[in-house]
Parts: sequence; structure tokens; C-alpha cells
Amino acid sequence: METIDRPPTLRPAVQSVPPPYTPEIEAPAEGAGWVAFSAIVLGLIGVFGFLDGILAISSSKVFTANATYVFSGLHTWGWIVMILGALSVVASLSLFTGSELARWFGITIAGLYGIGQLMFVHANPWWSVSMFAVAILVIYGLAAHAGSHLRPR
Repeated sequence: METIDRPPTLRPAVQSVPPPYTPEIEAPAEGAGWVAFSAIVLGLIGVFGFLDGILAISSSKVFTANATYVFSGLHTWGWIVMILGALSVVASLSLFTGSELARWFGITIAGLYGIGQLMFVHANPWWSVSMFAVAILVIYGLAAHAGSHLRPR
């Protein structure tokens, strides 16, 4: 018996298809949400503080009429709160740069803003206490989470 050599079975050439392009996305730093929250809220309380100050300077009827303050009067506290509000907006915008100096500037301004609101509490009690609480949240967000992207992993 003779053996017949058969030609090998022809298979279609398989072309390797490269996988679809998936860019490597860096995961956000731990606490990035708190930092963004703090920056945005610091800007908002800055705008509200600036408006509060303008209302106090212009002798608006928004505030309590016969309030007594720790020192000076409504006009002085209006200027103080307005300046702190403007500084809060500047601190908020500087936080988006991500620098450590901006972080400490934001913590300092939020602390001064909170203290200023507590001194301004006789003019509008509920508003001042709620703005103080928001300033505490901003301080927490910046103190606990803003430096996390700077630490080595």
C-alpha cells in the first residue's frame, strides 16, 4: 500500500486585531471631592458675605434694628464682613491652582470669616450661625483632604 501525501489543510490567515485604545485615566486623589466642595462653597460664602456687607453698609432693613455688637456698630461690621467676603472669593479662586499656599490661605480666610460671622451674629442670628457652620465644613475639607495629593503614595 502506498501512502499518499495530502497537502496540508489551508487555513485562512488570522490577523491579530489590536485592542481598542483606552487612555490611562489617573484616579482622582483621595479627598478631591472635599477640596472641590470647599473651594466652591468658600466662593459662595464669599459672595454672600460681600452682599451682607453691602447691605449692612447701606443701612438696609434686613438686619435687626436694635442690635448691640462686641465693638463698634453695624456699618463697621458691614465693612469687615464685606472685606472678608472678597478675600474668601480670592481664596476660592486660588484653591483651584492646587498649591499648598492656597490651601493655608483658604483655611485662614475661612476661619476669619467664621469668627467674623460670630461677631456679626446680632445683626442676623440664623444666617450668621449657618455661615459659621459652613465655614467649619470648609476648614475641615481643606485641613483634612487638601494636602492628600501632595503626599507620596
